[in-house]
Amino acid sequence: GELEYENFNATEAQVIFHGLSVHPGSAKNRMKNATLLAYEFHSMLPVQENPMYTEGREGFYHLEQMRGTVDRAVVHYILRDHDKQKLQKKKETMRRVADFLNFKYGDGCVELLMEDVYSNMIEQIRPHFHLIENARKAMEQENITPIEEPIRGGTDGAMLSFKGLPCPNLFTGGYNYHGRFEYASIQEMEAAVSVLVNLVTLYADREEHDGNHVE
Repeated sequence: GELEYENFNATEAQVIFHGLSVHPGSAKNRMKNATLLAYEFHSMLPVQENPMYTEGREGFYHLEQMRGTVDRAVVHYILRDHDKQKLQKKKETMRRVADFLNFKYGDGCVELLMEDVYSNMIEQIRPHFHLIENARKAMEQENITPIEEPIRGGTDGAMLSFKGLPCPNLFTGGYNYHGRFEYASIQEMEAAVSVLVNLVTLYADREEHDGNHVE
């Protein structure tokens, strides 16, 4: 069963391209095609750092949506990495590409807007690692081997962790999330409930022994 306590650091980026529409018959040295600027921008990002080519702890740039005309194009990206410094480098790469295209085609041709969305919960879990140690014990009591791998995504638990409630992920028996064929295994759901009961018991015993609330 899954026991997860690392997730992506996440940034969203919107890139707006401003072109100049001129009749194609007299466009030489005058037209700026915003859609082609968007294509050029994307072509300058690292090809190998694409979701299609990454796994494990490898981060990526993901072109999520694109729409455009000659006058104006807008591209939405999501940037992901488990390592916050590597995510920062991805953001810097996008800034350098935008600066280069503004130098090449004129200031104001490319606008880059970025916003951090969520962070890796491990930052908040480390000071409370008893959560993981007890989750392991609770799973082992049911003869379940913990599968501990970084999440290639984000979770509600990641958001809660940064609001003061450290919240690692435990397995639920679900599969094919967010797809047409999503389902849950009854047997695994029952096992998950047993793990939760074990976990509550472990903390109740600890509090009774120590006489203190668990931090």
